[in-house]
Amino acid sequence: MDFKNIKFEKDGAVATITIDRPKVLNALNDETVTELHSCVDEISKDREIRCVVLTGGGEKSFVAGADIGELAECDVVSGKATCDKGQDLFFKIENLAQPVIAAINGFALGGGCELAMACDIRLASERARIGQPEVNLGIIPGYGGTQRLAKIVGPGKARQLIFTGDYIDANEAHRIGLVDEVYPPEELLTKAKEMARKIASKGPLAIKAAKEAINTGLYVNLRAGCELEGTLFAGICASEDKTEGTRAFLEKRKPDFKGK
Repeated sequence: MDFKNIKFEKDGAVATITIDRPKVLNALNDETVTELHSCVDEISKDREIRCVVLTGGGEKSFVAGADIGELAECDVVSGKATCDKGQDLFFKIENLAQPVIAAINGFALGGGCELAMACDIRLASERARIGQPEVNLGIIPGYGGTQRLAKIVGPGKARQLIFTGDYIDANEAHRIGLVDEVYPPEELLTKAKEMARKIASKGPLAIKAAKEAINTGLYVNLRAGCELEGTLFAGICASEDKTEGTRAFLEKRKPDFKGK
């Protein structure tokens, strides 16, 4: 896949997407959002890809927000269209069958923080700076930030971060549960890919089902979530992967999952 603003690489079962606009700190303009839509669509069709790493180009930024020049031109109609397009992309990432690991290598602000929150796992460099500073521009988060941030860190901390527009460092983000691990800058991408390869070695049908159960469970009551879990578990019991996984365990060998 060839794009102007992002790079796509595939190494076995692991794909890496790099948002590559370092001169503007990888800001998400409309063209970049369009390319990400296309890239994620292609990944969703590729059965060989079992995990995705998402990061930013250069050493300073993951994604430093939306393109302010484009935002400045938004009116009521175009503003709603911009939000819809970004939200659709982030829902697409959140619901992708393959897990997505955000490797936050620098600034993750505004739309960058929202993009990271749509990923399944968030790993951060020690020099990462994270925040939702939209109020400094007289606007609010528009790509799901008001919703996902409250679910991840709780409504009180979400209000504090959004209302003040403050940035937090990687260690504070880890403390409040906004990122899952923190690494030295030179280790971040290596650690992200190591985790991706580990996930890719597991049963892909099981990973997909677990992701669906977790994501759905965040929005329904415990009983409904457990009912879905049971239904997904039962379905996997009919798969070749379940047969292979249990047989490999009993035979004391590594399983060879096919995603069937």
